[in-house]
Amino acid sequence: MIATIEYNSRKYKIDLSKPLDISIAIDTSKENVNAWYLDDPKIFPVSDGNWIGSVQEGADVNFNNIQFNPHSHITHTECVGHITKKVYSVNKNLEKFFFLAEVITIAPEQIENKDFVISKKQLQYALGNKKREAIVIRTIPNLSGKKSMRYSNTNPPYLLEEAAEYLKEKGIEHLLIDLPSVDKEKDEGKLLAHNAFWNTKGEIRKHATVTEFIYVPNKVKDGTYFLNLMVAPFENDATPSKPILYEII
Repeated sequence: MIATIEYNSRKYKIDLSKPLDISIAIDTSKENVNAWYLDDPKIFPVSDGNWIGSVQEGADVNFNNIQFNPHSHITHTECVGHITKKVYSVNKNLEKFFFLAEVITIAPEQIENKDFVISKKQLQYALGNKKREAIVIRTIPNLSGKKSMRYSNTNPPYLLEEAAEYLKEKGIEHLLIDLPSVDKEKDEGKLLAHNAFWNTKGEIRKHATVTEFIYVPNKVKDGTYFLNLMVAPFENDATPSKPILYEII
């Protein structure tokens, strides 16, 4: 099914029958992606006396509880409410869901013989003069093991503050990345990249979002796509999400 989208006075065509899913699901049948020192997610049937909500156990329906943390266990989209005293809900502040996006691949560079980071210079090189609403960052190496990586106490790569500041100044409203956080795992609570991207020292960008724990398959080439950023309707700072890319034809 071919759809025509008008964006900034230009018309683009995409094939809605060929979605490119870049989300990571909760899958308790195998090792689940995990971060921030929590136990794994759980999906289990409700039990009420002798009744168990499982067809295998004799019930008419499967009736499961799900226990998880969006920041730790699944692709999720968050708003500035993740780091502010005032409560902001991503479900209320994300009002549009279709964006022109640029997929870029970056090899984080090592600084001070220690941390691996994404720098402003790398983003400038990858984006050039392009004007986009969203950026999708794939880091390399890009092995399928990212979908079940145990990130706690591994000091994963992260964005430098200057890199997040650059994206804000560039007009990027939606930042998607295949890491557990845009910030350093242990940074004494500074959250420099989060604060810079959401502009917490000035006029807060309440509609801007950060999506973490994506996985961009190697078959997806760098370039321009339309992004459908679908989120679950939780009134919370973060919610599970299912970002979908569509090639422009």
